[in-house]
Amino acid sequence: MCVCLQSLVIEKFGQETWDKLSSLPGVQDTFMTYMVYDDILTLNLVQEACLLLDVSADVFLKLFGEHFFLFCKQAGYDTMLRTLGGNLIEFIGNLDSLHSYLALSYQEMNAPSFRVEMTEDGKMLLHYYSDRKGLYHIVPGIMEAVARDFFDSKVTMVVLNQSEEDERTGKKEHVVFLVKQSKQANKTRDQDHSSHKRVGVCGCMRMVFNYILTVASLTIMEWVCLIYFPGSLHCTFSPSYPNKLWVEEKTFCNAFPFHIVFDEDLKVRHTGVNIQKFLPGLQARDAMLDQWFTIIHPQVTFTIESIRKFINSQFVLKSYKDNHTTLKLRGQMLWMESLGCMLYMCSPKLRSLQELQDVGLHLADLAQHDVTRDLVLLNQQRLAEMELTNQLERKKEELRILSRHLEAEKQKTETLLYAMLPRHIADQLKDGKSVKAGEFEVCTILFSDVVTFTSICAACEPIHIVDMLNSMYSKFDRLTNIHGVYKVETIGDAYMVVGGVPIPTETHAHRVANFALGMRIAAREVTNPVTGKPIQIRVGLHTGPVLAGVVGEKMPRYCLFGDTVNTASRMESHGVPDHIHLSTSTYSKLKDAGFDIQERGQIEVKGKGQMTTYFLLGNPLVSEDSIMGKEVGGPCLYRDDLHSQTDLDAFRKGQCGFIRQSAEHPLPAVVLPNAAGWSHLHTGHGQEGCFRLLHRSVLVVVIPVAPGCCLVP
Repeated sequence: MCVCLQSLVIEKFGQETWDKLSSLPGVQDTFMTYMVYDDILTLNLVQEACLLLDVSADVFLKLFGEHFFLFCKQAGYDTMLRTLGGNLIEFIGNLDSLHSYLALSYQEMNAPSFRVEMTEDGKMLLHYYSDRKGLYHIVPGIMEAVARDFFDSKVTMVVLNQSEEDERTGKKEHVVFLVKQSKQANKTRDQDHSSHKRVGVCGCMRMVFNYILTVASLTIMEWVCLIYFPGSLHCTFSPSYPNKLWVEEKTFCNAFPFHIVFDEDLKVRHTGVNIQKFLPGLQARDAMLDQWFTIIHPQVTFTIESIRKFINSQFVLKSYKDNHTTLKLRGQMLWMESLGCMLYMCSPKLRSLQELQDVGLHLADLAQHDVTRDLVLLNQQRLAEMELTNQLERKKEELRILSRHLEAEKQKTETLLYAMLPRHIADQLKDGKSVKAGEFEVCTILFSDVVTFTSICAACEPIHIVDMLNSMYSKFDRLTNIHGVYKVETIGDAYMVVGGVPIPTETHAHRVANFALGMRIAAREVTNPVTGKPIQIRVGLHTGPVLAGVVGEKMPRYCLFGDTVNTASRMESHGVPDHIHLSTSTYSKLKDAGFDIQERGQIEVKGKGQMTTYFLLGNPLVSEDSIMGKEVGGPCLYRDDLHSQTDLDAFRKGQCGFIRQSAEHPLPAVVLPNAAGWSHLHTGHGQEGCFRLLHRSVLVVVIPVAPGCCLVP
């Protein structure tokens, strides 16, 4: 049932709806075909589906009933369902037998029970019994689909009563439906039209005359069949019975080794020979059937009245457990009016050869005409096939879960890899490609360290040093994302970042400068484990050309080489605590950008001689919250980001343009929007061609172009 519910939601409402439903607490996301699930899970799934889809339970359950019929046909039960009966009454009357057969394979199945009652005035009543309260709305959906598909008729069902009956002992809900059945109007008209073509006036008169003669001899039950199924008259016949039954008592008991005859008081009159073998106590003079057996199905009280009321159902009786074993019987009850006795023609209820052995039976104990022989053998094979299918489905589910966990671990690995290397560099390494070193004409490098770090290490436990550095570096790492700079490495208390590498940008110096101001603010939130006061850092910046590339194979690192790196390191080592030290080249990039800069003058720099340097004091144009990334909806800090945002806005309006190289968009590209919405551009370096982005919202054509050129919309 759960598998069918999943199929209904996916087919009628889409996969996304099922994904939402299966993600709710208490709802599984997958179900196995041959698994019987608990009723609580089924009812919870129905309830959650009604809430999610905003439909009433009766509407959803009726829709489920129609889909359940189609689902059973597609699952291979089409032929079996079609052969249950030649009309709707016969079909419903054999549903319990079908459920009994399926219970051989699905031992835990708790199926409902159906009974048809024809009233004296010719009305058809359908009695529905079930342990599952509130699911009776499924029945009209199933019956309407059956009548429409199998019997070319239209059925309407109205609930007359909903209660519990005294003769029932197990089923908690009893619903009585009034069933109204009529032939499909269009097919009736076609048949009438074709009939008029085939016969003339004389033929019609002859047909009417024969019809009157036939109807005059009909019984009440045949009248009912005539009213509901007009085409069934030609199938009626009158059986003949012998005056004497030419079967002796001994032969009958041997031919039907499993049978019981009992009277209105449930007193056993005689039994088959094999029942005598397993339950010899039934041969006692005053043996009562209800002292030896209990009724398992249908779940009714053990009285002759209840049994006669459900005479068309298949009865399953279970012997009370004695010192040996428990015997289950299933078969048909036949009322013998002249004798006032009930004949129970039955066979052992067995699912497999193992159960045959457990009961202590052999195939030889079953009559040769008894289909239980073939049923046990065939069901043994079916159970083996079901177990194999269950194993395959379990393995499939395990692989799906394993794949999901593997994907999660892959994401963690990629996140760690992208934290160590630039994204496009890491992607090339994953593809097994070699990464060539690249020269960058201009970039800005930053070095920082903690003042008196050596003294702190000497006076503290190692764990305190680790905690201090972890707190400081976590804050610095967050700032790299805010300002779009690349973290190169950390060695001890030294922290190195670069702007303009590996993604060139015109505002590399501005980004690193604001990052440095943020570092100084963040450092004040980190406590010195020795003094208990905020730590102090030294920061040095220098701008110039570098050579960048990946070095190493075991632990590859993206490293920078050149005199610019050395000079930036000298700016840090020759700096002043809690100050940001700038070289002349960095100063030239920042002097006209609104930063508050103070000249330090000429100093002697190791290996460089005399150099004029500067201190970066602040950025009056931007608030501290903006620098720290705490201001929501604030102005864009860098003009190239602003340009990229302008391009994106233009693309959302259906225009074309040029995406500049930036941290988010590493390649020039022409973007052709084909739907509403936007997704970030992620392409590898040097690729060209068509890419469909996340949510399929944008068609991207990547065209290599020279830096600085622009394609006019």
